[in-house]
Amino acid sequence: MWRKFLLVAIFATLIFSISPSCKISYSFTGANLSPEVKTFSVYYFPNRARLVNPTLSQSLTEQLREKLQRQTSLNEMSENGDIEFEGQITGYEFRPMAVQKDDLSSQTRLTITIKVKYTNHKVPEDDFETNFTAYEDFDSSLPISSVEDELTTAIIEKLTEDIFNATIANW
Repeated sequence: MWRKFLLVAIFATLIFSISPSCKISYSFTGANLSPEVKTFSVYYFPNRARLVNPTLSQSLTEQLREKLQRQTSLNEMSENGDIEFEGQITGYEFRPMAVQKDDLSSQTRLTITIKVKYTNHKVPEDDFETNFTAYEDFDSSLPISSVEDELTTAIIEKLTEDIFNATIANW
């Protein structure tokens, strides 16, 4: 009996010592970055859309910074972080969605599109540049001014989640 136990213990020790470079990492925040990455920088996202919401650039930039601060242990730098986020808002538009009788729209969609350039100075293979788009629908009978702030907040939340998943969580 002891012989079997000793044999299993020796076998297990050999298995786990053969490959010391293997490691399992867990994160409760969803972050999945190289341990070499210690800092991040988020640059201002200017609004280059045809229709401009005056608070959108600042809101998007701040929300992304806050998400990275909350969900990672990275330190923020104003520039030259180990990972960098930059880009621009390229689309901000309202479109009728659900057309009913008499050619009237019952639903309108607010869509925001942003172009993001992600640079990882520690793992350059992870670099990319892509567009992210998110939207929210609302009842067309409501005035845009009464729902715009709430809609943009919800869309920015979706966009920052998508950016986080594509970069930090590596999904």
